[in-house]
Amino acid sequence: MADLAIYYEHPEWFKPLFAVLEKRGVSWIPLPVQEHLFDPSDLRAPAPVVLNRLAMSSFLRQDEHAIFYSQALMAHYEAAGARVINGSAALTIDTSKARQMTLLRSLGLQIPATVVVHRSADIVRAAAELRFPVMVKGDIGGSGAGMARYDSLEDLAAFAEENGCPTGINGVTLVQEYVPARNGQVIRCETLNGKFLYAIALNGAGSTFDLCPADVCMADKPSITIEAYTPSPEIVRAVEAVARASHLDVGGIEYMVDDRDGVERFYDINALSNFVANPLDVLGYDPHEKLVDFVVDEIAKTRKAAA
Repeated sequence: MADLAIYYEHPEWFKPLFAVLEKRGVSWIPLPVQEHLFDPSDLRAPAPVVLNRLAMSSFLRQDEHAIFYSQALMAHYEAAGARVINGSAALTIDTSKARQMTLLRSLGLQIPATVVVHRSADIVRAAAELRFPVMVKGDIGGSGAGMARYDSLEDLAAFAEENGCPTGINGVTLVQEYVPARNGQVIRCETLNGKFLYAIALNGAGSTFDLCPADVCMADKPSITIEAYTPSPEIVRAVEAVARASHLDVGGIEYMVDDRDGVERFYDINALSNFVANPLDVLGYDPHEKLVDFVVDEIAKTRKAAA
């Protein structure tokens, strides 16, 4: 049996990770989402350690996506005794922006003013409680999908009457104040094993809602530039608290400074926050090496526990 199984959907995103695993001689097997199935009565995991790399944006690439299937699968692997990195508890947060907002506020962090609805008929009524512009976004998103901005209540009402507003694939929708990011800058903090790993600033974020910084994501976003960023110690502590509270073994937490009042508003917890493109140029090192260090340590722990 291999030491590690990697569950993933996107065919290109994880080539840098796979390359580091091969270089380091880690025994691993791929578990592509496509055509995957499991028997609930078969409590055998494919490997002692399973790394979950499911993207919430997978529903854009597959009509019959595996987002809800994966929640059941990761719980199954956990019941089978596997150490699942970004397991079912992390997926619970990753698959709901509404849950993310509640978690962030429970930790005392500021978020964009938000109203959550489950009927499209209530979107206009919810927006009337907020300052415009507003965002309407699905509870499950990815790569900026399912998001729309409306500059006035009249615009939103007219669009809703004619076309219907975007709703989430799970029937939950967030109506949220649009936050004007100071200097057009969004900060993405990456975490690993509950600790701050690095941060990047995505400049020009107002030009797109798709802020994936990986190599294969950046080709169609020439208006976005990326640079290393050093957040304050208070932000680092906040980000680490979010990672621990959301059971996030590896992933990103994003915030921006609200240009209206200077408040740092957190708005996204992403269990599949792809590492930055050109990491040697941007960061001075390859974070995939750090991720593999963590995975190797988890493999060693499972071996020790089994001995």
